[in-house]
Amino acid sequence: MSDGLRSIRKARGWSQERLVGEIERYARQHVTDVASTASLKVYVSEWEHGKRSISDCYALILRALLGITDAELRGAPSDAVPSTADGYDDLLARIDAASSVSHSLVKTFNDQTELIRTMDRQMGAAGLVDQMSGHLSALEDALNFAVLPDTRRPVALALAGASTLAAWQALDTGAVERAWRHYELAKRAAQDADAPMYLAHAMAEQAYVLCEAGRPALGVALVRDARETVGRRASPRLLAWLYATEAELCAQAGMPAESRRALDAAARSIPDGSEDRDPDMLSIFLNGGHLARWQGNVLAMLGDDDAVGRLYDALEVVDGTFVRAQAGLRCDLAHAHLSRGEYDQANTHLRQARLLANRTGSVRQRRRIDLLSARL
Repeated sequence: MSDGLRSIRKARGWSQERLVGEIERYARQHVTDVASTASLKVYVSEWEHGKRSISDCYALILRALLGITDAELRGAPSDAVPSTADGYDDLLARIDAASSVSHSLVKTFNDQTELIRTMDRQMGAAGLVDQMSGHLSALEDALNFAVLPDTRRPVALALAGASTLAAWQALDTGAVERAWRHYELAKRAAQDADAPMYLAHAMAEQAYVLCEAGRPALGVALVRDARETVGRRASPRLLAWLYATEAELCAQAGMPAESRRALDAAARSIPDGSEDRDPDMLSIFLNGGHLARWQGNVLAMLGDDDAVGRLYDALEVVDGTFVRAQAGLRCDLAHAHLSRGEYDQANTHLRQARLLANRTGSVRQRRRIDLLSARL
């Protein structure tokens, strides 16, 4: 029985009929041949009851749709991975290989992370699960067999950045437990690398998992702990990002005064200029335009009329390559218009948001769109 497929389908709130429809939609978009609707209904039932194995071509479609690994799809236990080091000779060979990890190889690892990041923001995370899984495995393998600090630190730093990205991708595809585990890996790697900025970033992003699981107050506490953890070692851009995150989670937790104070602190901390990439931490993208969108989102949650103006300002400057961010911005605008009772405008932005979310396969954005649509 494919407990993996059935449990993941149910976790998304999809019926078998919905899954069949998503398979057909994927096939139309990617010009791929699949069975008829009637046959697909039989296939899904038989896959979930162990009466039919999932072929490679359908496994590829299902992994892209659901944003899962092959092991998760087929219900394989996560600890069923055989040891990669068998005996002392193999162990020493791996240690020797790890000790010779060069700066050029670490750069290659970071370049791979950057490539996945670029593909993710334009096409979404669902189709990148296998690629990211292999990338993390290579980084973990290099770190596991690196003995001395001079070798471990650069690899651990690369792993911290990659696993935080992998965690956000998993959260976007609805794989909540995998996201949590990736954040834990990112925190351990950041501690190994003695990189407090990367540690604080992973902690604060992990707070979103708590918020979306219905524990926003606990998420606020984690973000504040992250800010205390990094202390004076935070770059101005990271500090602004941490305050903006705190503001958003405070709004979710019903703490309006504290949310506004955090927004003001973010505005005071953000560096001047249009540059959005933090040179000290490439995982952070934030400038005044991005912060305006974030402020609008928070103000919409607080029911503030200023939200709409902030969000339209952000819409004018949003980077067209950040497709998922555009979907989020359209959701923010729909939320702001709904708060003002402007249902036609809200519906217009929700339609555009749905188109963008479908392009990236974002389960997280689709869930938000469905919740906002229910208010129309």
